[in-house]
Amino acid sequence: MAEPVWKMEQTEAQFQQAVQQLATSLKWDWMHVRPSLNARNVYTTAVSGSLGSGWPDLVLCRGGRLIFAELKAEKGKLSANQIRVLNLLESAGHDVFCWRPSDWESIMEILT
Repeated sequence: MAEPVWKMEQTEAQFQQAVQQLATSLKWDWMHVRPSLNARNVYTTAVSGSLGSGWPDLVLCRGGRLIFAELKAEKGKLSANQIRVLNLLESAGHDVFCWRPSDWESIMEILT
C-alpha cells in the first residue's frame, strides 16, 4: 500500500500536482496561474492589479462552491501579500484555505 501523501517529503510543486489530481478525479474545475520564462530567461507570473501578488495557487469550483487554496510545503511560509489576499477573499465570503501535505485527509473531506 502506498504511503499517504502527507507522510511523504514533498515539494510544493509535488503537493500541488497531487491536489490537482485529486480535484480532477472528484470532478472539480480548477485553475492555477503558473509562471513562465520571460525574454530574460527569468520565471515570472504576468499579473496586474493589487490582487496579483499573493493570489492563491488554486481556484476550484464545483456545484456552486468556490474555493481558493494556497498550497505550501510542510515548512513553507505565507508571504504578507498572500495573507492579505486570502483575508480579502475570506472577508468577501469565500472558502479560503492554506493547505499543506499534512492536511491531506482534511483536503479529501473538503473536496469529496
